[in-house]
Amino acid sequence: MNELADRACIPCRGGVPPMERAQADELLSQLGDGWELRDNGYLFLEKTYRFKDFAQALAFVNRVGALAEEQAHHPDIHLAWGRATISIWTHKIKGLTESDFVFAAKCDRV
Repeated sequence: MNELADRACIPCRGGVPPMERAQADELLSQLGDGWELRDNGYLFLEKTYRFKDFAQALAFVNRVGALAEEQAHHPDIHLAWGRATISIWTHKIKGLTESDFVFAAKCDRV
């Protein structure tokens, strides 16, 4: 996981094919516990983080938001009492790139 988290996200300009499932499975094995590959007509990464209250979940979401701005890589974030769910994929290609896994690893560092 640390190796992925040490990399920088590279903005996708489009025109590249989304990652194949086999490569996504390989990179998933390098992420921390809790990350899952989901399929909604395209592959995406998702993880729910749990906290003791709303304030801690909100603080986490704010840190992830700052990271997203810094990396120019913007996940979907769902905030609820005691939890935050992060969904990541590259919107321009409706699928996954290596940068999605990099961002996921960075979220775990937050």
